[in-house]
Amino acid sequence: MKRTIAFLSVNFLLSCIAFSQSFKGQIDSALLPKISSSHYISEYTLDAPVDAAEWENQPGGIHAAFGSENALYFRTEVPEIKNEAASWNATGWKGERLNTQIVVWSTDTLQQVRFKISDLKNEKGNLLSKENFQMQMERYVLSAYPYDSRDATCGDEPLNKAYLLPDRLESFDRFDLPGKTVRPVWVSCNIPSTAESGIYKGTIEVSSENKHVVLPLSIKVQNQTLPPPHDWKFRLDLWQNPWSVAEHFHVQPWSDEHKAILKKHLKLYADAGGTYITTYAVYSPWADVTYSPDKEMIKWIRQKNGAWKFDYKIFDQYVELAMSIGIDKAITIYTPIPWGNRFRYFDEATGNYVFESWPAISDTFKINWNIFLHDLKTHLQKRGWLDKAYLGINENTMEETLGAIKVIRENSKDWKITYAGDWNKNLDTLLDDYCVKYAKEPNDADKKARDKKGFTTTYYVACDPVKPNNFVFSPPIEARWEGWYAAAKNYDGFLRWAYDNWPEDPLRDARFAYWPTGDCFMVYPGNSSIRFEKLREGISDYEKINIIRTLAAESSDAPVKKLILALDDHLKNFINEKHFNEKELKNEVDKGRELINELSEKLMK
Repeated sequence: MKRTIAFLSVNFLLSCIAFSQSFKGQIDSALLPKISSSHYISEYTLDAPVDAAEWENQPGGIHAAFGSENALYFRTEVPEIKNEAASWNATGWKGERLNTQIVVWSTDTLQQVRFKISDLKNEKGNLLSKENFQMQMERYVLSAYPYDSRDATCGDEPLNKAYLLPDRLESFDRFDLPGKTVRPVWVSCNIPSTAESGIYKGTIEVSSENKHVVLPLSIKVQNQTLPPPHDWKFRLDLWQNPWSVAEHFHVQPWSDEHKAILKKHLKLYADAGGTYITTYAVYSPWADVTYSPDKEMIKWIRQKNGAWKFDYKIFDQYVELAMSIGIDKAITIYTPIPWGNRFRYFDEATGNYVFESWPAISDTFKINWNIFLHDLKTHLQKRGWLDKAYLGINENTMEETLGAIKVIRENSKDWKITYAGDWNKNLDTLLDDYCVKYAKEPNDADKKARDKKGFTTTYYVACDPVKPNNFVFSPPIEARWEGWYAAAKNYDGFLRWAYDNWPEDPLRDARFAYWPTGDCFMVYPGNSSIRFEKLREGISDYEKINIIRTLAAESSDAPVKKLILALDDHLKNFINEKHFNEKELKNEVDKGRELINELSEKLMK
């Protein structure tokens, strides 16, 4: 990709039109005041083409072609698409989701651009119904960093510059396309688990008024089956903030309207194999660093007689809701150590909320948390959830972390603890679930020792390192690569903060002002994202690798043994990757997929 175009609202740009020809992919604060929530973004604003000569060389009429699912296509750049993109040829398992992009562009303004897909048919006359396809328009959002940036930092997102990038996916019936612009469309094919193996062929027609382009597609369905996401072994942990959802949709938290929205909202997570339910035992454990603070799901009440009482109403509602759609393997309860050791409770005597500091090494912490843990354990046992529950500890000083763990372990041997932070040998045997930060990880011997004890080990990326990551400006291949890295390291899964901590206007402006764009959320209100779909691809690759290894272990076929050794050898490239060059990452994933496809053929049932 060459560069991106950034722009502000129509009214704002009209006041700056004299500068329009000087826009070189970004808007600088030297010319324009800082963007605020009052300067909303429109897809039909004035933005100069990156290279006018490229557009002038384009024939008139509608242009449409298959693009790469690993590329981003910018709004005012003529897409770099090779001739072979006139068709899409893909290979997948039964139960797998395959993705691609169709890119539409024109020098002319196009009205009512529509997509029409045929049923696909194989050589035996079996059908792959068009109902298994989903097409979503890619919406552009603002990023504080340009595509493939390596300069992002935690705690200081530059709002004096804005870059327009495609990320948000949105269902559509038709759309208009302004002249000299591009519209990418995300195309997904969910291969039914009941499909017959074979090569299915069909077409997608892209039309506008009396103009149209017909694109052929061919999907090879192999005789292997990917289980439904609920049965995937990969432990996906994306932290959720239900209050962010309520605030965005302007509904009362925990009302029937809120819960109906949450149920739909969480289905994307469940459909990617989401494993962990994020719950909060304390108020705003991350010290209000999000636009909508995470509030407590378990209310601490200091009664007039001084005794503690705990209200689990919201906690129970959220857990029940998540479990009802298949997110039912783990409940993480945050956290004995909120940032700043800040705890909030309701004081019945005064009717006020009270904030106090309870350091994890203090007697106050030990007394109060022992009371709470006894009560919480009784409640979880009654609900049948104790075996799924983890007490979640996020990175803190080692003294505080060990102090909290000591209180928990002394309270009951039944408690399980999950922790996200750098690898530390002192914590290893104390944690049932250890999520290590990328590049701050255990060695192979320590990881294998955890496996033998029955512990789980996952990894995460946060606002750093910049690469690999899941930012709006990250190359899409990085999200898929993360699943391959988990397979290469034999990790149990992946964690990301967060699923849905949205800024003020996420549908148009994805910048957060504090964290790098996209760090706080993987999906949009009501919609998925390119980043999220790519992460899901990497998770399904992880599942396929594990299934292939199991099948290969049962095979005595020499070519299979040779290929599985080649796959294991290839996975080492993911561990040794240092530069995170977009092209190299794509080549690594593509070669790995080729090996999986070849093994799938050899191991056909």
